[in-house]
This record gives sequence, C-alpha cells and structure tokens, in this order.
Amino acid sequence: MVLKFLRGVGRSTGAAPAPDGVDRAAGRRAFIQSVGLGVAGSAIVGPAAFSPAAAQTVTDTDILNFALNLEYLEAEFYLRAVTGRGLTDGEVTGTGTPGAVTGGRQVNFATAAIRNYATEIASEERIHVQFLRSALGANRVARPAINLTASFTAAAQAAGLITAGQTFDAFADETSFLLAAYIFEDVGVSAYLGAAPLVTSKTILAAAGGILAAEAYHAGTIRTVLYSRGLYTPALKISDARDSLDGASDLDQGIGTATIANLSLTSPANGQAFARTTGQVLNIVYLNPSARPGGFFPAGLNGTIR
Repeated sequence: MVLKFLRGVGRSTGAAPAPDGVDRAAGRRAFIQSVGLGVAGSAIVGPAAFSPAAAQTVTDTDILNFALNLEYLEAEFYLRAVTGRGLTDGEVTGTGTPGAVTGGRQVNFATAAIRNYATEIASEERIHVQFLRSALGANRVARPAINLTASFTAAAQAAGLITAGQTFDAFADETSFLLAAYIFEDVGVSAYLGAAPLVTSKTILAAAGGILAAEAYHAGTIRTVLYSRGLYTPALKISDARDSLDGASDLDQGIGTATIANLSLTSPANGQAFARTTGQVLNIVYLNPSARPGGFFPAGLNGTIR
C-alpha cells in the first residue's frame, strides 16, 4: 500500500508507470531536455554538486543573503499578485548587482478565501525580507533581476502544463496563481532546512527556524487549496519537474490523489520535511540542472552562494 501510494504522488520507483499512466522517469528526462529552451543562459550539463569543503567556508552572512534572494522572489510574486505592486525601492538596496522585476500584476481573485490567503502570505514574505535585511545590516545584498514571465512559461511548458508556443501567465486567474506558487513554494521550506546545519549562530538558527515554519505553513496552504480544487495532475507534473532538477534523488511529491491526500511534503519513513542543498535549490530557481543563472533569476543571485 505504501509503495502504491508513493507512486501515486510522484515518487518514482524505477518500476512500471504509475497508476495514472504517467511515466515519471520519461517525464523528468523530457523536462531536463526542454527546460533550457525558454531560459537564457541555461546549459544542461548535469546536476550541480555542493562541495563539503565549500560548505566549511560558508558564513552565516552568506546563508542569510542566500535566503534573502529567495525571499525577494517570493515577496515580489505575492505582492504583485495581491496589490499589483512589489517591494519599495528602500526594501531592495544592497551590495551586488541590483535588478528589476519583469512581469507580475494584480490577480483578479474569484474566491475571497484564496485572495485572503494570498494577502497573508504576501505580508509575511515582505516581513521576511525586512527581517533578513535588518539582520544583515550593511552586508545585505540587493534584489537581483527577477523574471516572473518567461520563467513561468518555460517551467510550465517543460512540465507539460502547456504546449510549445503557448505561454503561462501566472497572474491570469487564481488557478494559474496557485499553480505558479506551487512551482517554488515547497522549495523555500527545503532550502531553509538544508541550510540549517551550516548556521553557526544559535540566535540566527532560531530565527531561521521561525521563518522555515512560516514557509511550511505557506506551502501547506497552497498544497491544501490545490487539493481542494482537484488539481492533482498538474501539481504532480510540477512536482516531477522540480524533481528532475535537484539531482538523482527522488525527493519531491505531488499533493495526492482523489482518494489519498498528501498535503505535507515529508518523508514516509520519519514524517520529517525534506532538505535541499543550496546547489539543488539553485537548479530549481535557475530552471536548469547546472546551477547556471536563468529562470527566475536571469542574472543569478547576489552574494557568495549563487
């Protein structure tokens, strides 16, 4: 029963295709082969590695700035969806190369509850940006260039949500918004968890743990709403697409099936959330398995971990 369930939510086993007839391995290979078509500068050369030696030289400042880059992305996405405006000029300054945000506009939410969920998440993502910037002080990085148009189209095409030549507008309606949020929402949780062992300051670790918990609430909300709307298949395709980018491991999971919900992305062995290395996270946000700038960050992240 457990093995059958795992296949149903998108954890490949190397055996026969899943019950819904989708060949997970073939789908992931297709994603790797095609995702670079819509992302400038993507080179498909294999999964990025995170060197243990490199990990020893990473500072708490480096880790917080890595998190700040990701928070910039989430804040800009949700704020634009809810208000039509992103972060203010005073919230995006810092070291490194500053960049503009391409795309994003206010979503015409048809469901009041979903609009309220998005509003809460947007507010908390902005607070995360403000908190990290305050903690980093003069060491904070500037917001890098962020793309909220071509990136979503490339990911959606490669995941099979749309066909070649079509575009995916993450802000067209609330369903598109939810699927777009799902593309990277779970990644934030795994990123914070993966970075936790590298943090040396207990104070910073506690703060990062608090943000991780908030991100987990956000991810759970998006997964739950998608499940309530019966969007099992597109969510599974997105999950498989993410999994194709983070190396040989098979970490990701869909939201379940019509009969079994899978609302928290955890290991069936211990019920704990999955962690991703910085290299795996970069592969996903850059939309290529070589950790080269592209996707949501066309010019790369700012900071040491990029």
